[in-house]
Amino acid sequence: MAKIAFILLCHKDPLGIIQQAERLTAAGDCMAIHFDARAKACDYEMIRSALAANPNVVLARRRVKCGWGEWSLVQATLHAAAAAVDAFADATHFYMLSGDCMAIKSAEYMHEFLDADDVDYVESFDFFASDWIKTGMKEERLIYRHFFNERSHQWAFYQSFEWQRRLGLTRAIPADLQIMIGSQWWCLRRRTIEWVLEFAARRRDVMRFFRTTWIPDETFFQTLVRHVVPDREIRNRTPTFLIFSDYGMPVTFYNDHFDLLLSQDFLFARKISPDAADLKRRLGDLFASKGVEFQISDEGRSLHKFLTGRGREGRRFAPRFWETEASLGRERELLILVCKKWHVAKRLAEGIRRIAGIPIIDYLFDEEATPLPDLGGIQSTLEKRNRHRRALMRMLFDYHATDRLVICLDPKNIELIEDFCSDRSVTRLLEIGCSFTDDYLIGHAKRVGLAGEHTSPETLARLLPTIRFDLRYESDRIRDGDFVHVHRIRETAPAQENAVPLAAFLSIAPEIARELVANENLFCD
Repeated sequence: MAKIAFILLCHKDPLGIIQQAERLTAAGDCMAIHFDARAKACDYEMIRSALAANPNVVLARRRVKCGWGEWSLVQATLHAAAAAVDAFADATHFYMLSGDCMAIKSAEYMHEFLDADDVDYVESFDFFASDWIKTGMKEERLIYRHFFNERSHQWAFYQSFEWQRRLGLTRAIPADLQIMIGSQWWCLRRRTIEWVLEFAARRRDVMRFFRTTWIPDETFFQTLVRHVVPDREIRNRTPTFLIFSDYGMPVTFYNDHFDLLLSQDFLFARKISPDAADLKRRLGDLFASKGVEFQISDEGRSLHKFLTGRGREGRRFAPRFWETEASLGRERELLILVCKKWHVAKRLAEGIRRIAGIPIIDYLFDEEATPLPDLGGIQSTLEKRNRHRRALMRMLFDYHATDRLVICLDPKNIELIEDFCSDRSVTRLLEIGCSFTDDYLIGHAKRVGLAGEHTSPETLARLLPTIRFDLRYESDRIRDGDFVHVHRIRETAPAQENAVPLAAFLSIAPEIARELVANENLFCD
């Protein structure tokens, strides 16, 4: 059975560290602690004294002063890992943690999870080929030497970098290493840790290289594990659940995140708020529990992106000058069906195509698979379609040899609607108002990744009002747009009433419009 040696890096909250150590070792596991040498001596003494009688806890023999982005974080990890290897001969797995982490599964579940597969869990992507680094320095992290802390000695850090760049003082990456990058939170088997420690002791050239790389905690273990362990024995993922904000800062979890955390396919979570006393208590009780079954839905990251992104979706940088100046054509008429339920708009579109004979293109700005003619590649991806929207529409008008064209749009695409309505052409909107039951909203949440098959009813109950408000907000933005030619039909209105705006939208006879909306299956889900 798996026995975990937790490698804990921490620098504050000595009481919380003590509680964490006692809680995690109570299930038969063990822990090696590195407490930052910058921290108060009295805090370190409190930890040492309180855990001295616990045979499953060991303190790193050497403490270093740690700084963000420095080699010191890797060195502290190596000290703690070496202490754990020496002290706990029966430990099978070594799990990297911080003082802000807490278990989101029971110890029983955790041991069974690790026993099920003889592998290492470490996120490690090719440093150069992947897009793991979104902005800022990339290659410069490695080929230049970084002697100063970027946060505490910012001027010296960037001056040193600039002089090396000007003088061409680059260095070679060790020839036999493929540099990898990923999260610093991993879980490695005993033999893997022993191989890494042995490699570090033997390859002083590699150690010198990493000592002056920038943010080596994201590359050192990620690279060395791939170097000493076959790929088939590595799971390219972190076992610790964490989310980063748009600004690159780790998201903090609070008391009301309990159900969300339990449903994620991870063993620990970071960061837990120090003020989330109820969350810590419930997670602590959970860790010691037996026989708990976890329903994994794993929607946490997409759900966070959705909830924090409200109000920002649909916005983009200023359009390119050739897009704003280009026109679909003053003599042309673009008819837009705006509907959240795509299947409803497609049904109406099919009726228009059959009865009115107007060319219709379904959700071309929302669905990659929308059938489109070959227009030289401009239609090949959603990104290209959105970026060159007016050029694409002009080409579609030309392809169909028509001055009237119908397209379908999701109401979230307010910037597309604004752009088309500002054109010299005549643009008409038909907003199709649908009713949204709870069952439909739950299905919608699952389709877009906000919920999974096992998302708890409590989580869904909290999520549904937000989704319902979001849909109403999209409609309100269209109403607030003061567009000239806007018509609306509603699911709750009789066919006779809906026929009037539809006839005006299509410029057709009312009896033809009534035939289109009289379809009893038009609004069916």
